[in-house]
Amino acid sequence: MTNLTSPLIADAAIRRKAFFRFGPPGIRAVTSGMKIFGRVLPARHAGSVDVFLEAMLDAKPGDILVADNAGLLDEACVGDLVTLEARSHGLGGIVIWGAHRDTAELREIGLPLFSYGTWPCGPLRLDERPADALASARFGDAVVTREHMVFADDDGVVFIRAAEADALVATAEEIFARERAQADRVREGITLVEQFHFRDYLAAMQLNPSLTFRAHLRGLKGEIEE
Repeated sequence: MTNLTSPLIADAAIRRKAFFRFGPPGIRAVTSGMKIFGRVLPARHAGSVDVFLEAMLDAKPGDILVADNAGLLDEACVGDLVTLEARSHGLGGIVIWGAHRDTAELREIGLPLFSYGTWPCGPLRLDERPADALASARFGDAVVTREHMVFADDDGVVFIRAAEADALVATAEEIFARERAQADRVREGITLVEQFHFRDYLAAMQLNPSLTFRAHLRGLKGEIEE
């Protein structure tokens, strides 16, 4: 999994016409370079961490706590204690649609955690908890359940269906291998213009203006975009 990135997962989903959703822009790891990939463990926060503790009771090793705090920026719903508890239950990380606190402690703990950023104070509210608070979580425009998996890294957050994960990972690895080979050839002095027969494409487009660069790349099996 070390070679995989959220762009590769997204490219693989597009190529296979599979389901995928993005987390909203601005979600970042507490430490650059963190990466997570695992099944969604959803929890909708209503002002108390009890919902996270209850979710962890049913967690499987490697699950990712997806904390729905409605994207709020003026309260921190997860701090060092919840993160330590998540690690003790074998979770693979935490992704928050909202903010966190205790950043120095979180970096020391080392469990990958992604959020909009920091806020020094926890919730001052206690709303009525929805009956289905452990069934699904909203994350921006995405609604995710235990049937989904989440990938997050420095480029962002991607949700996919767990049933399609193996196929998407295989495709992502193929894309990675092809693009790294292309990059290596550029470093050796063989430009993309040469690799992609770009001058031939421009000449062919004169004869067939409807020819797209994507179609040309598919003919070469050198796709870099969809």
